[in-house]
Amino acid sequence: MRIAVGLGRQRGEKELEASGVNRRDFMKFCTAVAVTMGLGPSFATEVAAALTGKRPSVVYLHEAECTGCSEALLRTVNPFLDSLILDTISLDYHETIMAAAGEAAEEALEKAVENPDGFICVVEGAIPTANGGEFGYISGHTMLETVRRIIPKAKLTVCMGTCSCYGGVQAAKPNPTQAKGVNDALADLGVKAVNIPGCPPNPLNLVGTLVAYLTGKKIELDDYGRPLMFFGSTVHELCERKKHFDAGEFAPSFNSEEARKGWCLYDLGCKGPGTYNNCPKALFNQTNWPVGAGHPCIGCSEPNFWDDMTPFYQN
Repeated sequence: MRIAVGLGRQRGEKELEASGVNRRDFMKFCTAVAVTMGLGPSFATEVAAALTGKRPSVVYLHEAECTGCSEALLRTVNPFLDSLILDTISLDYHETIMAAAGEAAEEALEKAVENPDGFICVVEGAIPTANGGEFGYISGHTMLETVRRIIPKAKLTVCMGTCSCYGGVQAAKPNPTQAKGVNDALADLGVKAVNIPGCPPNPLNLVGTLVAYLTGKKIELDDYGRPLMFFGSTVHELCERKKHFDAGEFAPSFNSEEARKGWCLYDLGCKGPGTYNNCPKALFNQTNWPVGAGHPCIGCSEPNFWDDMTPFYQN
């Protein structure tokens, strides 16, 4: 068994090299994932093993959404997503990037769902439930009908983005389509999806969740179904501007000298103290995050943030 895993890993690394990903960049990415998971750089070798072993089948469903979560995933760099993720998982169905269309796409979905080794389901977008789900159709089937048929068959379901987790903007008042998150919409089926909220979420949190599952690690969740390894602390606790908050130094406006000096944005509407996420730690593309770029946190990883967190700005 150990020999087989080793050979599989060697094949995986060779495939990555053939796609233009050198071992150094790959291990840097694995280290970033390990650190994001709170397991330290030494866990990078296990991340690498998980990403270069047997490719798990992944079905990625799109429901009521803007595709921003997929955009965040597709814009992953160092290494690029097409050179890493698509070569280390078998992404058998994803409406945005798959070449197939029409009946061929439907056949690809059915084939993936019937995979004898099972499949992982990733869901992006809220589920319209009003009037039997008639406010959202794909290929002649309501979104509600599709998720009720497919998700219970998955070995693991991961909600990518606040819309699939809690309804997102689609569920904002007055919510005429009665849009809901996956766990809420499918509660009667006993579905317990892992939630990776954010608008959009950091792709590292999705990859980290898949790595934890593939390595057999227990994924501890909070009361909102979020992995504690990514959502165990508030944005405020991790923020580089917290020292200014503690010192009572608050920027009076966005174009002020204090704002340029990095003073706290709490008086300008920052929702960091009430938002659980690892944004300051898991930078987008390992480069930056909203508050680091001078924009207040809007609380996008919290349930009902479109209603509960507005107004997003204060003067």
